[in-house]
Amino acid sequence: MTTAAAGSPRTYQVRTYGCQMNVHDSERISGLLEDAGYVRAAEADEQPDVVVFNTCAVRENADNRLYGNLGHLRPVKAKHPGMQIAVGGCLAQKDRGDIVRKAPWVDVVFGTHNIGSLPALLDRARHNAAAEVEILESLEVFPSTLPTRRESTYAGWVSISVGCNNTCTFCIVPSLRGKEKDRRPGDILSEVRALVDSGVLEVTLLGQNVNSYGVEFGDRYAFGKLLRACGDIDGLERVRFTSPHPKDFTDDVIAAMAETPNVCHSLHMPLQSGSDDVLRAMRRSYRSERYLGIISKVRAAMPDAAITTDIIVGFPGETEADFARTLDVVREARFSSAFTFQYSKRPGTPAATMDGQLPKQVVQERYERLIACVEEITWAENKKLVGETVEVLVAVGEGRKDERTGRMSGRARDGRLVHFATGELGGRIRPGDLVHTVVTYAAPHHLNADGAPLAHRRTRAGDAAEAGQVPRTPGVLLGLPTIGAPAATPAPVGGCTAQ
Repeated sequence: MTTAAAGSPRTYQVRTYGCQMNVHDSERISGLLEDAGYVRAAEADEQPDVVVFNTCAVRENADNRLYGNLGHLRPVKAKHPGMQIAVGGCLAQKDRGDIVRKAPWVDVVFGTHNIGSLPALLDRARHNAAAEVEILESLEVFPSTLPTRRESTYAGWVSISVGCNNTCTFCIVPSLRGKEKDRRPGDILSEVRALVDSGVLEVTLLGQNVNSYGVEFGDRYAFGKLLRACGDIDGLERVRFTSPHPKDFTDDVIAAMAETPNVCHSLHMPLQSGSDDVLRAMRRSYRSERYLGIISKVRAAMPDAAITTDIIVGFPGETEADFARTLDVVREARFSSAFTFQYSKRPGTPAATMDGQLPKQVVQERYERLIACVEEITWAENKKLVGETVEVLVAVGEGRKDERTGRMSGRARDGRLVHFATGELGGRIRPGDLVHTVVTYAAPHHLNADGAPLAHRRTRAGDAAEAGQVPRTPGVLLGLPTIGAPAATPAPVGGCTAQ
């Protein structure tokens, strides 16, 4: 197989690692490339014309994962003249020109602040037959002004800010994403309305720290106001947000969640540790009492709220008593789910040089105890929902065993994963439709509903999914060069050239 034949559009593939911000950035990368004339490669295509890695730098093995994948592509590229490889995201922002030094077959390296430059950089690299590395130190243009190819017909990410003003000692994100930059509320709401007009039912407001939104224009209550404004958008059925920071969480946000009908009663509130000493060392400017106080207020206003969290085990200096306190807070908070991590040393963070780095076996043993504690609680909390009716937004790819079990899957309003039987409606329910069904079984990480659905509502999102359509939000390329469709790569003559 060769790259694009003469006259054919060039194909692309985006490989994404990391957080929701990266997932949304990859939607923008896809939108930019398609706006420039590229076509998404079929999933079975092992040789697209352009492969873009959108990287993460949070975990310790991020570097190894990237360079391992680049190594696998080296012989593929050597056999296919005209193929290009681009590396973007947080690891690109961190490693910069080192990527081309370690993997000289890479064509383009771009950072977190200049996603919009990618098509031009690809063109320039092809024209000059040389690698292009462009890393900006500050945001070139707010990413949401870029064209976006959405991955879902029924749910969409909407960035309300980028960057972070916190200084957590374990986190490298602020140095790679920069200081917080807030979008104006009107711009955010316009994007939400555009998504709803295309059939999207659920929107997740996205930022490194959503409830510090408004810091740039001096309104500390801006996030609560934004949630309430989303409640006035006709056709928007579910609003979520991620992630808040306990230090900035205010009572007006709880009131907005409780009083705005389309705001889901689900909250992802990172804990990181239940020990005040560890929180202090992490430079997390709250303590466990403050954290549990927020949880208590949320549950008082919304007794059905599902609360999820992030927890790090094995932070430098963590004692057995510190870890025991984390387990105590987990038991008191009664999380519906938790993303648990073993501490990962990242060069460039203060924690990487702290005394008290713990042996791997100690961290692993505590991690296993944490998992057991979390699953005991999540299972008990899920069992409380057996016999309850839930509204499920039908999803794609949530249930890996659906084909074998004859079920479909989706998320309840509180964010829990539900696998449900379709009964006589099999074949009529589409991703993006809404189903009401009764929970019959609970597991630590999901719910089952094995009876026939009580109700099924067909939606415009389901119509779009059935038609194979995905929302595309156009962008305004402020301050960027005009980008045209790339010229097709000429068909090779007489075999392959090595590179």
